[in-house]
Amino acid sequence: MTTQEHSVAATLQPQEPGGVADPRGERYKWTALSNTTVGVLLATIDASIMLIAMPDIFRGIGLNPLGAGNSFYLLWMILGFLIVSSVLVVSLGRLGDMFGRVKMYNLGFVVYTVASLVLAIDPLKGRPGALWLIIGRILQGIGAAFLIANSGAILTDAFPTNQRGLALGINNIAGISGAFIGLILGGLLAPIDWRLVFLVSVPFGLFGTVWSYMKLEDRGVRRRSRIDWPGNITFAVGLIAVMIGITYGIEPAGGHDMGWTSLPVITELAIGVASLIAFAIIETRVASPMFRLPLFKIRAFTFGTLSSFLSAVGRGGLMFMLIIWLQGIWLPEHGFSFTQTPLWAGIYMLPLTAGFLIAGPASGILSDRFGARPFATGGMIGAAGSFLLLLILPVDFAYWQFALILLFNGLSMGAFASPNRAGVMNSLPASERGVGGGMNSTFQNSAQVLSIGIFFTLMIVGLASTLSGALTNGLTAHGVAASTAARVGHLPPVSILFAAFLGYNPIQSLVGAKVLGSLSPSNQAALTGHSFFPQLISKPFHSGLTEAFTFAAVACLVAALASWSRGTRYVDEGSGNAVDPAPEEVLPVEF
Repeated sequence: MTTQEHSVAATLQPQEPGGVADPRGERYKWTALSNTTVGVLLATIDASIMLIAMPDIFRGIGLNPLGAGNSFYLLWMILGFLIVSSVLVVSLGRLGDMFGRVKMYNLGFVVYTVASLVLAIDPLKGRPGALWLIIGRILQGIGAAFLIANSGAILTDAFPTNQRGLALGINNIAGISGAFIGLILGGLLAPIDWRLVFLVSVPFGLFGTVWSYMKLEDRGVRRRSRIDWPGNITFAVGLIAVMIGITYGIEPAGGHDMGWTSLPVITELAIGVASLIAFAIIETRVASPMFRLPLFKIRAFTFGTLSSFLSAVGRGGLMFMLIIWLQGIWLPEHGFSFTQTPLWAGIYMLPLTAGFLIAGPASGILSDRFGARPFATGGMIGAAGSFLLLLILPVDFAYWQFALILLFNGLSMGAFASPNRAGVMNSLPASERGVGGGMNSTFQNSAQVLSIGIFFTLMIVGLASTLSGALTNGLTAHGVAASTAARVGHLPPVSILFAAFLGYNPIQSLVGAKVLGSLSPSNQAALTGHSFFPQLISKPFHSGLTEAFTFAAVACLVAALASWSRGTRYVDEGSGNAVDPAPEEVLPVEF
C-alpha cells in the first residue's frame, strides 16, 4: 500500500474501532441496528402497501380511479410518497450531519407516525377524500425521508468496519424486502377495512418513536455549517419537475398513447433539467453545499452510487410488471376472480422477498471478510440472468418455474444490495456519512420513479402495436357493437394496464354495465369471465414484457460493470482489517 493510501485510510477512519470491541458498549450497536431496521422497514412497507390496497381504498372513499380525470389521484397516491422522499433525503441527511443524525431520525419517526394517523382518519369522500390521502402520503414520505436519510449513518457510526457489511446489509435488505411485505399487508388488511392499511403503522410508529428517543445516541462527527438554500431549492424544483414529467409522460395526451411529446411534459422536463444544471453550478460555488461534489472523487463512492442507481432502474418497475402479469393474466386464467387477484399476486411473489432475506445478511457477512466488489458485481450479473430467464418464460407459465426465477432474482439483488451499501458507507469520511448516504439514497429512490416511467413506456409501446386490433376483434366476436368495440379498442393502452394493475375486471370497467346488459347471457359470461381478457392480452403483453425485461437486463449488466470498477481492497493497518476502497486522493477538511 502506498504512502498516500496509508494517509487516506487514516483520514477516512480516524475513530474506527476495527475488530476491537466497542469500548462504549457492545449492546448499543445492536440497539441501533434493531431500531433503524424497524424504521426503514416501516418506511418501505408504506411505499408499497397501497399498491395492492388501491381498489379497496377507492371503493372506501367512493371514487372510480378509472373515471375521467381520476388518474391524477391514482398516480399521486402511488408516486407522491416516492417523489417527496427522493427529493428530501439528501437535505435531511445533511441536516443530520449538522445537527445530529439521531435527532433528525427521531423527528422522522414522529412525522411518520402522525401522518399515518392522519391518513387513517380521512373523513372525506370522492375527490376531496383522495386529495386528503395524497397530502397525507406526502407527509408520510417526509417522515420516511428523515428515517432513510439518517439510518445508514447511525449504523456506520455504531459499528466497526469489520461488521458494517452485516449491519448495513440487514438494514438495506429490510428496506428492500419491505416493499414486498407491503404487498401482502395491503392485500390482507384492505378487504377488512381500508383504513387499517394506514392505521397498522401507528402502534409500530409510536413504539419506534419512544424506543429511539430513549435508546439512540448521537455518536457521529458533526459539522456545523449554513444551510444551502439556493442548492436545496434548485434541487427540489429540478427533481420534482423531472419526476412529474416522467409521471405524466406515461399518460395519454393530445390523441397519443403517451404524453412524452405533449407541451406540458416537455416543459416540466425542461424546467427540471435546467434547475438541476443550475443546482450543479451552485454547488461548486457555495461555502456549504448540500451535495458534496468532492465526494465523487472517492472511487468506491462514485461507482457504488452509480451501480445503486442502475440496479434500482432495473428493479424499480419490476414489481409493477409482475403485478400486472399475475393480476391481469395468470391468476384469472387459473380460476381466481379479479377481486381476489391483488392479494394472491402479493402471495405468489413471496419467493422474491425470500431471496432478498436470505442473500442480504449472508452477503453482508461475507463482504465484511472478502470485500464488496465480488458479491455486488456477481449479484448484478445474476439479476441480469434472471431477467433473461423471465424473457423466455411463457405468459402462461408453470408456477414452480416462475417461483424459481423470482427466488434467483431476489438472491441476486440481495447479494448486491448489502455489500454495495456497506462499500459506499465505508468509503465516506466520518463527518460526511449523512450527506453521502443521503446522496446514495436519492439516486436510488429517483431511479425507482424513473424505472416505473421507463417500464410503463416500453410496455405501452409493446402493447400499442397489437392490442387495439385484438380488443376490437375479440369484442365484436362476442356481440359488442362495432362502434363500441372500436371505441374500446382505441382506448390508450395505459387504461388497460391500470385496470389490470388495480385488480378490476378490465372488460367490465372499459365496456360498461349498460353495454354488457344488452348482450346475451352467454356473451356476458364470456366477456366477464376468467379467460377472455387474459387470453386477449397475452400476446400483446408478452411483446411489452420483452422490451421491458431486455432493458432491465442491460441496466443490470452496466451496474455490474460499474460495481467492478469500484476498485480493489486494501488493508487498514490501524486495525488489520481489509476494507473497501478509499478515495484516490485525500479529501480536504474544507470543501
